[in-house]
Amino acid sequence: MKEDLIALFDMDGTLFDYEGSLKKEMEKLRSPEEKDFSLYDKSKPEYLKNRINLITSSESFWENIPKFKFGWDVLEIAKNLDYRIMILTQGPRKNPLAWSGKKKCIDKHFGEDFDITLTRDKGLVYGKVLVDDFPGYIDRWVKWRKRGQVIMPANDSNQDYKHSQVIRYNGENLEEVRDSLKKIKEKTINN
Repeated sequence: MKEDLIALFDMDGTLFDYEGSLKKEMEKLRSPEEKDFSLYDKSKPEYLKNRINLITSSESFWENIPKFKFGWDVLEIAKNLDYRIMILTQGPRKNPLAWSGKKKCIDKHFGEDFDITLTRDKGLVYGKVLVDDFPGYIDRWVKWRKRGQVIMPANDSNQDYKHSQVIRYNGENLEEVRDSLKKIKEKTINN
């Protein structure tokens, strides 16, 4: 039955602190005259977009990205409930070093034989649960999984997101997350 009880975990912003790491690296390149910016500001200047691309084109950026507590909280519950854990991460089209860096990161934290799917379309991948922070990927996934559950680690970019199949985990509602994952497991076992 465990093969049916799959929990898909995103990497960036879910298991690993993409936002914090990118901000730290961007700060190293900021001149004293530059004002601070939001990673999610769509109107940021081209030179800032180029800096982001430069940083995220580094294999070591991805390989050494630190853990993000909210994602690991949910991961621990899923493991304790005997879910089959799979990593589901998006692969940038023009950045093959990100792919290899992500793989090295997973190897470091989970072992070389751990299930990982690098995809451009998360909506194509089956699971009972998706743990992901990005609304665009969530929307695509729930479109095809009307009974699927999403756990969304909270961050600034998803604070206004709402969907009936999504629990936004902010560090204070872990019991809600645990109860939801237990219910899914019970339904799976009883079917």
